[in-house]
Amino acid sequence: MSNPRDTAPEPALVSGPGDASAEEALAAVERQLSMLWRRARSMSQQLSRQVHPEMEPAAYGLLSVLRTRGPIRLTELASSIGVGKPSVSRQVAFLEGLGLVAKEADPLDGRAQAISLTAKGEEKMHLVQDARREVFRERLAEWPAGELEDFARYMAKLNASYERDGFRDEIM
Repeated sequence: MSNPRDTAPEPALVSGPGDASAEEALAAVERQLSMLWRRARSMSQQLSRQVHPEMEPAAYGLLSVLRTRGPIRLTELASSIGVGKPSVSRQVAFLEGLGLVAKEADPLDGRAQAISLTAKGEEKMHLVQDARREVFRERLAEWPAGELEDFARYMAKLNASYERDGFRDEIM
């Protein structure tokens, strides 16, 4: 039998006096992120309805990518959000019908089409995203700047870990 002092404890099970174990802390982070993701989906639903009453959140996500990246091919757009081309094509057709996006010949390849926001789409997204930012300002107004900086740094660290797995930073 080995001496307990000779073996290091498992990092996930280390805890200090009065501290939650790493497993308990991880479970708490998971619960909080799950709640945040549910609320973000709900917020995305509300934001999409502000653009148009019949708009699905997926279409709002496409508009966000287009606003960030500019003109983009359908296949690239589908890839950037991890959704199949037929689904994105259906959403783009819906958005085009609303006058929020337009298709134009891709300047790099005349056979392909690039999708971009129209002036109306840009205006709608500007209004909706400004409203979203105001919600963040209201929710976080009482946080000290240092805590906001820490939170942003921790979120960036988490997002970077997903990027290593192939998830891209495209939306919003």
